[in-house]
Amino acid sequence: MAESIYRALRDGALEGELAPALTIKDSVASPFALQVFSHVISQLFSSILAGKSQSRGLVVVSFSRSPSFYLDLLKNKGTDVASSNKQIQILDCYSDPLGWKDQLAGSRNFTALSNEAMVSSNAIVFREVKHMDKLYNSIIELGKGLVGGGKIRFSIAIDSADEMLRHAPVSSVARLLSNLRSHDQISSIFWLLHSDLHEARVTAVLEYLSSIVASLEPSHQLANGQRGDLENFSLIKHNSKKGKFHVRFKKRNGRVRVMSEEVHIEQSGINFASLPSEGAINQGLVPKVMVNPYKFMMAGDLWWIANMRDQFLQWKMCRQTRTAAVVRLFITVIQMMRCLILMRTQMMIWISDYACPIC
Repeated sequence: MAESIYRALRDGALEGELAPALTIKDSVASPFALQVFSHVISQLFSSILAGKSQSRGLVVVSFSRSPSFYLDLLKNKGTDVASSNKQIQILDCYSDPLGWKDQLAGSRNFTALSNEAMVSSNAIVFREVKHMDKLYNSIIELGKGLVGGGKIRFSIAIDSADEMLRHAPVSSVARLLSNLRSHDQISSIFWLLHSDLHEARVTAVLEYLSSIVASLEPSHQLANGQRGDLENFSLIKHNSKKGKFHVRFKKRNGRVRVMSEEVHIEQSGINFASLPSEGAINQGLVPKVMVNPYKFMMAGDLWWIANMRDQFLQWKMCRQTRTAAVVRLFITVIQMMRCLILMRTQMMIWISDYACPIC
């Protein structure tokens, strides 16, 4: 299953389609997303160096880890980073995310910046993380600097969607990710998310933008209100070394494939293994129709619909705002009617597939 994720990111986007997008999410009960994220980076970059990937370069946007973390990661995997600096660039949003160090240095109250800002020629410091448009332009410029123009593609790895959501509204973050997916030179994109830091609807928006969602869950659930029991201490220790890895693939024909494996955290790295037969999940061949009524709507519309109820309850807003909300609701109703027509067509395709599964 982990191989399937790697293969989807490696093969990249077809002409005229959105780039594959992967969300890797975890929670405090099973905090292994960084290990999975690091594993995906090393595997994808190895295929880029070997010329087996559609992308010819990798841009890492580092929010939660320093650039040296990723350079050391690749070195430990046997990659000669010094000779491959033309195939990877790191946009450093970690060293000075808001530009405070730069301002202190300019006022002469701060004599030296951290060495992280000058760790390597592979890293470029970005100091305006609140501005998603500038972040987008910087990512594209770095990618074009690696592969040039034309139709040569590159991949993007964002190590923390949480940090972006700290500094910008979810609508701006969703627009950034959507614009990156639709760019002609993007081969694939993936990001890390700690789901228990956000409301469910925020997580839902980022999952909606993804073609693959990888979730990490504890192997054993703790009993509520009994965290002090010896049995639960044993379970906590058990969950600190392994967990369940659920992956949901969204197919082009609208179907969803769900798979699960067991993930083991070891000193040598991360390993994946099949679940015991009683806990294994593979719903790829199950003829189950999963209809998403918002499939053909934009992420901004999803976020607006989620907040519509709250907006109408807040009657203190001005008359112009209420009028705009009614107009937007009318437009959304028209869009949903269009969705129903498209869904009916999709249902006919599914019925045809089930009638002739070989086709």
